[in-house]
Amino acid sequence: MGDSKQKQKLNLEGLLKFAVKKAVSDIHLKAGRPPIFRTGASVELVGPKGMELLNNDEIMRLFADLMQDYHQVLFRERGSVDFGWGIEGLGRFRINLFRSRTGNQAVMRVIPARIPTLNELGLPKVMEKILEERRGLVFITGAAGQGKSTTLAAIADQINRVRACHIITIEDPIEYMIMDRKALITQREVGADTPAFQDGLRAALRQDPDVIIVGEARDRETIETALIAAETGHLVLSTMHTIDARETVNRVTSVFNEHEREHARLILASVLRAVVSQRLVGQTDGKARVPAVEVMLVTARIRDLLKTAEGKDELHEAISKGHSQYGMQTFDQSLMQLYKDGMITLDMAMEHCSNPADFALLVKGIYSRSGEGIESIDSEKFQRGKLEI
Repeated sequence: MGDSKQKQKLNLEGLLKFAVKKAVSDIHLKAGRPPIFRTGASVELVGPKGMELLNNDEIMRLFADLMQDYHQVLFRERGSVDFGWGIEGLGRFRINLFRSRTGNQAVMRVIPARIPTLNELGLPKVMEKILEERRGLVFITGAAGQGKSTTLAAIADQINRVRACHIITIEDPIEYMIMDRKALITQREVGADTPAFQDGLRAALRQDPDVIIVGEARDRETIETALIAAETGHLVLSTMHTIDARETVNRVTSVFNEHEREHARLILASVLRAVVSQRLVGQTDGKARVPAVEVMLVTARIRDLLKTAEGKDELHEAISKGHSQYGMQTFDQSLMQLYKDGMITLDMAMEHCSNPADFALLVKGIYSRSGEGIESIDSEKFQRGKLEI
């Protein structure tokens, strides 16, 4: 007679349905543990009831039918591989399968079926100016897991809704499936459809594109080809693992040899249109995260700064001063607005701001002007981010 309490076998469809229903962002699979779920900024040890503990064989069984031959080769040779899987109308997983000291593990990022709008993502209205660009280069930057790919997908889908054009994406792996609306959409996956980002980008130039979206600009060849594509009249958008506009500019120029950098800076100054840098910050309710966003639009002043090696050190000030006229904002300006709107706590703002001392003075100035008697605040509490107002 069978055991009525037999543990439920893990399956991807059940996991995806559970994740979408419970607003899970990531699922961790590790031998000897049940599935571990991230919701917002927290990791929880809860999942579907009756789920069995995992082992190495079970983890590999889950993904065996999803991996093509080249995925198997990458996993054997590198110990890590990315690929995607999904159910139409429900959502997708971006899956990273890897080896660790304790055995096989996987992290699955949940990608909803519907692409959110820029407004739904909580991104500043100034980013809508990017949608108006017809040529040039735009970088969406930030650390891993800060929403860069989702922002790119939102931009692509918004252009797709309003412009009759050809949008080519080169992704690793494909996350959101973008359906043709006004635009013709061509999505290519690294490994399956093209060997590497740089190969897909070079090929895209011969495929009559208007907009090219590159999942990541991670090497000289990809960056150089992106500059050429932007210079020849295309709109190119890509991500980069840099924390702000200054570091992004530095990363682009640093891939070139020293004697090439002056020329690279001139090209970058002529084609760059914007750098958007994102950091997800825990909201006051502790259940979700909201983006703090630095936005640099390339004005005449910033273009001049991009032309010299020393100019990058003045970008932060130029962005800050461009807030009222152009809608640009630094991270600290973004955090301040989130704090004033009650979206994040002061502790969170202080934890993520660029300069805690300067940020504390800004907060102090706001409350002083509002007549709330902030003048007597302990400056050390400001520094520690423990101020209670």
